[in-house]
Amino acid sequence: MVMVVTKPCSGCKYTDCVVACPVDAFHEGETMLYIGEECVECDACIPECPVEAIYLDQNVPAEWEHYIELNRTMSQHLPQITEKKEPLCE
Repeated sequence: MVMVVTKPCSGCKYTDCVVACPVDAFHEGETMLYIGEECVECDACIPECPVEAIYLDQNVPAEWEHYIELNRTMSQHLPQITEKKEPLCE
């Protein structure tokens, strides 16, 4: 895994990034998205995130570093999402 979804996604769950992903690396949780090991580091999702929640793993802010492992773990147990849905917030 290379890209990581972090705290700003929690409670919003915008899915603009999902449709930009060429390898279906996003997984849907109840309140946020996660990126799985399918990620190929294309960076296509980063500019699509309206809340700037996606980072290259080596660029994740220190206070959100635990999201690296959280993405790895949660993506293994959650279904992939490939279509845009209504966000939880506006």
